[in-house]
Amino acid sequence: MSGRIALPGLMTGILGLAAGFVAFLFDVPIFGAVAGLLALAAGVAGIRLAQQLTEQAAVQRLVEDELRAVRAEVQESNEHLLSDYDDDDFEAGVDTLTDPSTGLFSESFFNVALESRIAAARRHLRPVAVVLLEVVEGLPHGDPVDADAEAVAESIRVTLREADTACRLRNGYFGLLLEDTPENGAIWTVERIRRQLLGIQSGLTLWAGVACYPAHAFGPAEIMSSAEEALISAREWRQDRIEVATAATD
Repeated sequence: MSGRIALPGLMTGILGLAAGFVAFLFDVPIFGAVAGLLALAAGVAGIRLAQQLTEQAAVQRLVEDELRAVRAEVQESNEHLLSDYDDDDFEAGVDTLTDPSTGLFSESFFNVALESRIAAARRHLRPVAVVLLEVVEGLPHGDPVDADAEAVAESIRVTLREADTACRLRNGYFGLLLEDTPENGAIWTVERIRRQLLGIQSGLTLWAGVACYPAHAFGPAEIMSSAEEALISAREWRQDRIEVATAATD
């Protein structure tokens, strides 16, 4: 990118050098004047290039700082959520944090994390996406049966970012919380999961319902309801389908 920005200044400098060389060899004053003007133009282009590179570096630093802040906040939030669980449950051998078949977080954790993420998004004016996934096999010619949950969980793990949260819900769906992610970003994440699944096993069908704060709803219950309605619409298709919730009206 910086090479393309620098090209006009470089070409201007080369032309100025050529004009100056001609003026020196043939003692033509007009070429000397042209060489001076071209040198001035090259200097202006160099200053502009330096300004653009400085601006790009500043924007890059802002993006990196924001990403670090998001990761730190999510990690702190997860640690806080983990500490909220009753230690007596662990002493009794009850694992309320993870789904035993996939190792992903459980529905209980998902519900608490959803409230925490939306509260943080409301404070910092950032979007949060909720995705409900169902993956089956047997379509389009047979009846759908649940796909291997471990394979789906692994595809989700390798696709999501550190700031995102993946859970296995009691009804067999997979719930995703995508930090600082609008509608388009959520759709692209689901598509990447679908492609990852295709590399593991053929014949799978993925249905997804997407709902985002604040585009589609403003509270945890409303966002979950919107995502569930979108997933129901996706399940009406006997092929891969991603449905997005309708926009909030309140």
